[in-house]
Amino acid sequence: MQRLKHSVLEYGIWLYILACIAWLLFRLGELHLPYYLLLGLPVVPALLCPIFSVSLGAQLLGSPQPRKMWKITAAIAIGISLILAWIIVEVRPLAFITQAQNTAAILGGIFNPNPAELVPMLAALVETIYLALLATVLAIPFAFVLSFFAAKNLMFGSIYGRIAYIAIRTISTIFRSIEAIVWAIIFCVWVGIGPFAGMLALWIHSIASLIKLFSEQIENIDPGPVEAIKATGASTLQIWRYAVAPQILAPYLAFTIYRWDINVRMATIVGFVGGGGIGLALFQEQAMLAWRNVGLIMWLIALVVWIMDMFSGYIREKLVAN
Repeated sequence: MQRLKHSVLEYGIWLYILACIAWLLFRLGELHLPYYLLLGLPVVPALLCPIFSVSLGAQLLGSPQPRKMWKITAAIAIGISLILAWIIVEVRPLAFITQAQNTAAILGGIFNPNPAELVPMLAALVETIYLALLATVLAIPFAFVLSFFAAKNLMFGSIYGRIAYIAIRTISTIFRSIEAIVWAIIFCVWVGIGPFAGMLALWIHSIASLIKLFSEQIENIDPGPVEAIKATGASTLQIWRYAVAPQILAPYLAFTIYRWDINVRMATIVGFVGGGGIGLALFQEQAMLAWRNVGLIMWLIALVVWIMDMFSGYIREKLVAN
């Protein structure tokens, strides 16, 4: 069974490598690699590499290979991925170097901001800060409770626990994979354009992200207190209350502050699609090519993010010290 797993993973690795080569051949020379070759050729290394102990798949699954030829497969996979990325992204270093003059008006506005718009922009900035704060605060209770059900070490003791773990992990992963700007578009249609839509977008995304951070912290706790309290016949809730909670409260607070920091920055992007705050003002000013106002907004955002970064770093340092 173990060798079968190694072979399946090895097949997948070589299928990926050949698929990349087929794409490059088509992109650069319009050459088509037949599907039967694409699907059939990886079978050869999938069968031979585990036999001769040179399997990258086995190495990745925790079975160290005595021969180091698996490193060649790894180098090929990494190298062809980088080549593919370079071509797909259409990297043009010459354009980057020679076309900088196109940004002269933008850079001029950034380094010569318009102080006349300071007061209205400060009002939008305050809206952004409180928008992010409310989204973070409202996300905490949901993420806190659900994180216990998303921790493998707490939920894998029964079939119902496994089902709850898989369900919550799956839902939170899906919600987290949808960017906040997409949620903002949805909520702008749902509740209308404004800061409430932006707050809801960050709230949903924050819950999903904090569930991941919180649950992983629970999975890394010291199992000793849990086993000790479980041995006394304590209920599940008592175990969570007296063995798990004391170990996670300080990291939870640090993660929450960090998430507020993230939400302040994300609120700017959410504003581009109608989520309110200074992001909406930034979108309006850049649409009118008012680059001096754009420059003012960018400096204000940078200042707030810097203050938030210093504040969150200070709080995390105090938590670690205590």
